Parts: sequence; structure tokens; C-alpha cells
Amino acid sequence: MNLKKETMELKNWAVVGATTKQNRFGYKIVKKLKENNYNVYPVNPKFEEVAGLKCYDDLSSIDNQIDVVDLVVNPELGIKIMEEVNKLGIKYVWLQPGTRSQEIRDFAAKNDIELVEDCIYASL
Repeated sequence: MNLKKETMELKNWAVVGATTKQNRFGYKIVKKLKENNYNVYPVNPKFEEVAGLKCYDDLSSIDNQIDVVDLVVNPELGIKIMEEVNKLGIKYVWLQPGTRSQEIRDFAAKNDIELVEDCIYASL
């Protein structure tokens, strides 16, 4: 089975870089995952809620087990998030266009984190 398909069968997704701006992917992805019956956990310390869902300050403040993290942040912030992903034992990360860097790829490879470099919004 391919990794993209495998991760899309997992139900608990955190979207890091979620936003209340409805024209941005940080909002559209949260909304589309929710509409497709995923358990979605928006992550952004700037907001209380996104698309009607409680928004979390960081991955560590989510009570439930997260299966997949979808990154919608710049690579400089992304590498910090990857450290938290690793600490929490999350094994799958989707990198949206604009979030990717060699540093993130190298970190993932060293820490057995599987990366999907694709747009989840276009894949649903």
C-alpha cells in the first residue's frame, strides 16, 4: 500500500498552521478534513477556534492520539514542529507545498517519521 493512501485511512489529524482566514489553506484543509469525517485538531496559538473546532496552542496540548500531522507553516517553524512530532511519537507528517525543506526531510529520515509531500486538500 502506498503511504499517501495509508495515511488517508487514519482518522486523527492535527493541522498545524490552522487559521480563521477562510481563503487560506490553513482554514480550507481543516474544513475539508472535517467534512470528510476526520477528527481534526487545528493547531495555532493565535486562535480559540477554527472552522467551528477548538484550536490548540501546540500538539502537546491535544488530549487524543494524533495519527497524522499536516503542516501548513513555513519550513523554519516546521522544523520546530517536527521536534514536537518526534517527542510525541507521531509517525506521519504531510508537508503542504511551501512547507518543505531538506532539513525537515533529514530530520524525518533520522527519526523514522514518514513524510507525504502532497496537498491533502487536493487529495480529499
